[in-house]
Amino acid sequence: MAGVATAVTSISALDEAVSQCRACPRLVAWREEVARTKRASFADQTYWGRPVPGFGPSDAALLIVGLAPAAHGGNRTGRMFTGDRSGDVLFQALHDVGLASRPTSVRAGDGLRLRGTRITAPVHCAPPANKPTPAERDTCGMWLQRELELLRPTLRAAVVLGAFGWQALLTALGAVGWSVPRPRPRFGHGASVTLAGPVPLQLLGSYHVSQQNTFTGRLTPAMLRDVLEHAKDLAGLG
Repeated sequence: MAGVATAVTSISALDEAVSQCRACPRLVAWREEVARTKRASFADQTYWGRPVPGFGPSDAALLIVGLAPAAHGGNRTGRMFTGDRSGDVLFQALHDVGLASRPTSVRAGDGLRLRGTRITAPVHCAPPANKPTPAERDTCGMWLQRELELLRPTLRAAVVLGAFGWQALLTALGAVGWSVPRPRPRFGHGASVTLAGPVPLQLLGSYHVSQQNTFTGRLTPAMLRDVLEHAKDLAGLG
């Protein structure tokens, strides 16, 4: 599959290739089992049940990096952060700062548009218990690396939701030409680092929009808006 990733020459072709990937047997089995059995509240819906590609324009200046699709969110709808509580929080904040055309993301084809912003993840398949293995992360890294290469002409900033995505993105950036400091920058909410490379890239950290963070108040809407507003300015989208 690595050869397939490096061969694609556009974001649209990358998204199509990602959606066909079957490289990780455990993830393939899980995503398809969830799509067959379904959650009772979605029993009348047809699940996507495939890898979920990135979402957003091919000339994005800002990249938002999560962890992996949710079993009954992206794995059901076929779009990142769509159809679950985490997505509700993220898209409301994106809309509040002027980066999303709507405050909700319900399903693919619902008319939602992102302005200068693309959303992706280091793992494109829903993992059991929301925990991909290191091997699965590394296998899927080829897609993230190619996505970064294709976005490189316009990409200026990235917001990383959580420590897993932070580490995965730093690895991918280092593999495609950005200079990652040693020791590696530590993740934290509000963490900020500028990476030298083909073009300077500003990395910002935010707690993930998972329910364990948003329901407990560890991440509030105001905290997320502040990070996104800062990232918007750094990306030249103000």
